[in-house]
Amino acid sequence: MSWIETVRSGVHAWELDNTEHFTVAYYFQRLGDATYAMLDALGMTPVGADTTEVYVRYQREMRIADIFHIETGVIDVTDDSLLLGHKIFDSGDGTLTTTAEHRLVARLSPDARKKADAHRVTWDGPKREARPQPRGLEGFYDTARDSVRPWEIDVTGGSALLHVIHRFSIANAQVGAPFGLTPAFYREQRRGFSTFEFHVRIGASLRAGDLLVVKSAPLHIGNTSLRVFHQMLDARTGKRIATLDQFGVILDLDARRPTPLPDWMKERAKALLAPTA
Repeated sequence: MSWIETVRSGVHAWELDNTEHFTVAYYFQRLGDATYAMLDALGMTPVGADTTEVYVRYQREMRIADIFHIETGVIDVTDDSLLLGHKIFDSGDGTLTTTAEHRLVARLSPDARKKADAHRVTWDGPKREARPQPRGLEGFYDTARDSVRPWEIDVTGGSALLHVIHRFSIANAQVGAPFGLTPAFYREQRRGFSTFEFHVRIGASLRAGDLLVVKSAPLHIGNTSLRVFHQMLDARTGKRIATLDQFGVILDLDARRPTPLPDWMKERAKALLAPTA
């Protein structure tokens, strides 16, 4: 087992979302740092190492002023791909708070392959569940639309994952409005949407000036839970750039526990469920 520490950091006040905890985009910023550190340990650079998939399970909240560290290992490696495992720990009490499986496409030299084999770990993260996927764009509606700014570009020459996730967060805030999950509801009822599972797939790199649209739809409504799916498209061509399969719960912000959706909201949401294969 050859885990290495790749990040040691903390949660700043400006990194909180309206659920009053560490927002997912900043998780991805730190996971990006962890990935760069592991690539460096393998004698590689981020240039030419393209993320294709990240699967994250959030097991415990991190809130303002929490301190944490990330340990990273190699789950699998081939000559042209790398699967990293990240574990985020609360540095205060040692509790595992988050796990992430991060897949990259990259050409590995024989030396990098040898170093990657030396950092192999036995992955014991939560088992993924097979979930039905949407049938194209049927039932999806617009939830974000903007363009890629020059300052979003990182050392790879494309958009940092941080900014991809920020767009999906906006989409998540918009997707609930048609069935009543609005900012007014969140404020008046002291509620928030707390994600426990995130599955991001990246199909193309973003460049400054790209025009984007995100289309989203609910796929599942439970008593306290909500599964939504987001598709990021090139607004000019309609080509799919990235997707996010997001599962979470409605959170009571005072009790910090899941709370049921109102019956009227569940009925509205069920009428908007996009068809799945």
